[in-house]
Amino acid sequence: MGDSDGAVFLATERLVLRRFTTADVDRLVELDGDPEVMRFLTGGKPSAREWLEGKVLPLFLEHYRRYGDLGWWAAEDRTDGAFLGWFEFRPTREGERGEVELGYRLRRAAWGRGYATEGARALVRRGFAELGVERVVAYTMTVNAGSRRVMEKSGLSFVRTFHEDYPEMIAGSEHGEVEYAVTAEEWRARSGILGA
Repeated sequence: MGDSDGAVFLATERLVLRRFTTADVDRLVELDGDPEVMRFLTGGKPSAREWLEGKVLPLFLEHYRRYGDLGWWAAEDRTDGAFLGWFEFRPTREGERGEVELGYRLRRAAWGRGYATEGARALVRRGFAELGVERVVAYTMTVNAGSRRVMEKSGLSFVRTFHEDYPEMIAGSEHGEVEYAVTAEEWRARSGILGA
């Protein structure tokens, strides 16, 4: 896989996760332009095209150069290639690969169809079985019940509730954030896999 060439990272029954390219900026603008998609992130405010093009996409591409198989992945429908959103599976600490953060942002049309769980489970499985990941963590707002369900269905367990100071409060932020996690050992025990 060459740098930022759009190569496939992972395929599931219904999804293809591939590297982002600079040609994906319009897809990100559309995704982040939906107030419901951004509800628990910005209170519904869209991300500016300039920020997505000048900061977000370069960050995605830089992660491929630095970490190869840990980063952000464009999610497409395996049948028709439609852009569904993205998944994040990246190191939480600079230069370390032991702990990764799982995240996802999908278009509203993809909600409620099991795509988030399917992609998250596949990433967790690959992380533990092939990439040497030791712990997967995920965060969301306490009130984001849909995202919390995906975390639970993906094998992560509730760890804690915490509060952070944000420049702008959004609806529900007074209830804090939650952390979910699973270790490789826990995942193997639940999966019936010993030492692999």
